[in-house]
Order: sequence, then structure tokens, then C-alpha cells
Amino acid sequence: MAKQDFYEVLGVSQSASADELKAAYRKLAMKHHPDRNPGDKAAEQKFKEINEAYDVLKDDQKRAAYDRFGHAAFEQGGARGPGDFGFSGGFADIFDEMFGEFMGGGRRSHGGPTRGSDLRYNLELSLEDAFRGKQTTIRVQTLAACDQCRGSGAEAGSRPITCPTCHGRGRARVQQGFFTIERTCATCQGAGRIIDNPCKSCGGQGRVRREKMLSVNIPPGVEDGTRIRLSGEGEAGVRGAPAGDLYIFTTVAPHRIFQRDGANVFCRVPIPITTAALGGSIEVPTVDGSRARVTVPPGTQSGHQFRLRSKGMTVLRSPARGDMFIEAIVETPVNLTKRQQELLREFEKAGGNGGTHPASEGFFARVKEFFEDLRE
Repeated sequence: MAKQDFYEVLGVSQSASADELKAAYRKLAMKHHPDRNPGDKAAEQKFKEINEAYDVLKDDQKRAAYDRFGHAAFEQGGARGPGDFGFSGGFADIFDEMFGEFMGGGRRSHGGPTRGSDLRYNLELSLEDAFRGKQTTIRVQTLAACDQCRGSGAEAGSRPITCPTCHGRGRARVQQGFFTIERTCATCQGAGRIIDNPCKSCGGQGRVRREKMLSVNIPPGVEDGTRIRLSGEGEAGVRGAPAGDLYIFTTVAPHRIFQRDGANVFCRVPIPITTAALGGSIEVPTVDGSRARVTVPPGTQSGHQFRLRSKGMTVLRSPARGDMFIEAIVETPVNLTKRQQELLREFEKAGGNGGTHPASEGFFARVKEFFEDLRE
């Protein structure tokens, strides 16, 4: 009897992704599992076929061979037959995924020490530093490779040996009734090696806690939350495993003059009432440390904005710059002298036919109409 196509067994197309294969396998394995179908020989046979199909298709190399040659690729013993199924492959992966946290704190790599943890460092910058970029030095508390044993965890003159329980795989199989479960080796904790004579400086961990100084280049244009990755500068791995990474998150401190919105910069500038009324010019600072002159037209009102192109922030990894917006705040004079008060009263009397205060005149005209409507 010809064997059924593995893709048909799992009910997926030949272009199915690894996640689609896994989902299909999980669904079928749960449905046809012998524990759910006691005494059902057909279900047991189907379960074996499902395991065989998934064992081949989940492996990229086996899948490529199967796609090219079909079942003939494994007729010389390259793959398990239907009667030789276990749980070190597909179902073990699923079981470990669902219950791994209850069996030792999550999944480990198969064999070998665990990679070091990633670290986070929060760095506050001034707006000027964010504009120009900065070369700075930071201090980080971390776990670094032990100098005494050079990260091996073994005392000088000795070295780790292969774990006799898992034979260096870092995983051990446990028989529980019908199930064969693969989990992290309890003897070596997944490292694949054990140390008979641990280093006295690090206690066999291969790493010690210390402060490390790092030089960091902050590029121009960073914003709040910009992440800078320093590869290999995280915690050292256990017993010579690769180190994690260090992630620097930037925060830009508030500025006393400028407000930032992305690449644009805003600045509120008080303008004397005479300059706003008669027109003139004002000089304003820019974020790059220079000055810019802004022409104020006669009759400028509070809230009017002047745009200075390319005077804003630098843009990260780009030669472009944002814009700067000047918001005029017309300032009402205070602490007037008697003569100044007299001049303002003369100005008020010389108002003529109106039109010097169009906003207020228009508003009170609408108010007058409102009350007239109420009387009707």
C-alpha cells in the first residue's frame, strides 16, 4: 500500500510555513492521541502517521529532500518508520512549550550553557546633546567573565567534563507511562557539562559581578525612547556562553527655552505691544547656538507663528533638519508712568472711526446682535 503524502497527512499545502505545520500537527495529535482513543487501532495508526509526517516536515533539510524525492528519500533509513515514533521531536516541543515553565523556568537551548541576559541603561540627554550627538562614558553594573578561570567556571588546571546523565546534550528523557518527555537535564541544568573542581572566585559560574565603563556614541537626532544597541555588552553567559546585549534608551530633558515635537522646535517669544502694532524685528536664539532675525509685520497678534525653515532638530541618520516655529506673545505693558498712561488715553481718544481693534470690535458687534435678538 502506497504511503500517503505527508502534507496530506497533516492537511496542509506544500507551501505551509513552520508555524502552520506546527498548528496542524498539534490539532491532529491531540485528536488522535491513543489516550483519547483507548483501544482504537485506527486512531493509533493515524497518530503514528502524523508523528512521522511532522518529524520529516519540521526539519528544513528533511523537508527539502522530501519535496524533491518524496518517500524515496528516506527508504534507506534516513527517517523513522511508522512504528518507531517517540516524543523527542514534535510532541515534545509542544509539550515543552505548554508546560516548560513548570519544569524549570522556560525553554533552554539543546546543550551548552545559557546565553547572558540583555541589560537596559536609561540615559538622559540635554536638547543640545540630542541635536549635536555626544560621545559619553557610562558605568554599568553587570556580570562579567571571571578573570581567574577565563569564564570556564573550573579552577585553574582543571576543566569541565561531559555530563554523564545527558552525555552533553543538556536534555534528558523521562518515561512517564505512555509518554516519553524530554526536559532540561537536572544534573547539569542544561549546560551539557559539569565542573568537579569549581573556580573559587566565581563559584563555578564563570562570571562575577563588577562595574564596567563603556564609551557610547550618541548619534545626532535621538528622541525620547531611541534605542541604541551595544552587542555583547550585556551580562556574560554562564561558563563561557555568549554575552547578552546592552540596550541604551535615551530621554531628552525639558529645555528652558525650546519645546520639541519630533524634528521641529517651538519657541514662544514675548513681543512689546509697540513692536506688534507698528512692526519691527526681533532676534531669537536657535537650537544650534546661533541667532536668527525675524521680521514682525505691523498688526501682529498673539499666537501668530513665524516659520524658520531648517532651523529645527537634526533628523536621526539623515542630513535633513526640521523647522523652528516662533510663536508671538504680545505683551501688555505694566507699571506705566503717568505720562505713558496719558499717551495711551490720547491714543484711545484718537481711535477715529474704528478699525484699529478688528477682533474686539467684531466680537462686541456680535454680542450686541445677540442681545437684540433676545429682545425680539
